[in-house]
Amino acid sequence: MILLDGKKVAAKVIAQAKVEVDVLKSAGVEPKLVVVQVGEDPASVVYIGQKLKRCIEAGIISEHMKMDSSVTTEDIVARVHALNADSGVHGILVQLPLPAQVNTPLVMKAIDPKKDVDGFTAYNVGKMTLGVEFEKMTPCTAQGVIELLDEYQIPVEGKEVVMVGASNVVGKPLAIMMLNRGATITVCHIKTRDLASHTRRADILCVAVGKRNLITADMVKDGVVVVDIGINRGEDGKLYGDTDFEAISQKAYAITPVPGGVGQMTVACLMSNIVKAAKTLSV
Repeated sequence: MILLDGKKVAAKVIAQAKVEVDVLKSAGVEPKLVVVQVGEDPASVVYIGQKLKRCIEAGIISEHMKMDSSVTTEDIVARVHALNADSGVHGILVQLPLPAQVNTPLVMKAIDPKKDVDGFTAYNVGKMTLGVEFEKMTPCTAQGVIELLDEYQIPVEGKEVVMVGASNVVGKPLAIMMLNRGATITVCHIKTRDLASHTRRADILCVAVGKRNLITADMVKDGVVVVDIGINRGEDGKLYGDTDFEAISQKAYAITPVPGGVGQMTVACLMSNIVKAAKTLSV
């Protein structure tokens, strides 16, 4: 069984980003990310900390802007527009989730697609549907999965890929990217009947739901490649994925650990997107 080590591959991605950042700096371009945080969501605080730490490793300038949880949609959009207009800012990341009173789609729409390092704007997501050559600013988790599979030379073309989870953040973009690479895609979600009948067909099973042990060993076939994107905190305080790692690893050809798998790749691919944005905006 092959352990798909996201930590190791992420370090490689960040090292490459640093090389490119150094080249940009030698040309007078200082890549900069601004993270906008609204409120004090505990998970957001952790995620932002990880992103800012990776920026330091990659040599990317970062700024952490905090806004009160009582802000309006208009307040955040105005802040985003100011960042769009700032030529010294190459990447804008509005940390989700936003408070209930905020219209999240309007905030996302306000971000300049060239500075959309999360890859969530309609423009960047829409381009992806046209093919691999249009995948530029892709959602970081989906890109991380693709790069992890590529690093371990796991082919996608012609494979049965089952995606469990259909979010705009992970499931949908990853399904599109798999389709672009010649896979046969099945997308499952909360209304899917008889989930196991789909997952047992999978050559590559990707799961991003947020429910511990949703996928058990009897739901996969021998030799499956499992990409577990879920993150769940157990009563023991430890992190777990959406799959029964111990049991499934006895049947799988390859599997990602949680933690140490896709989560590491997500932040690494954010660094790559910041570099891409800086290159585009400096031309």
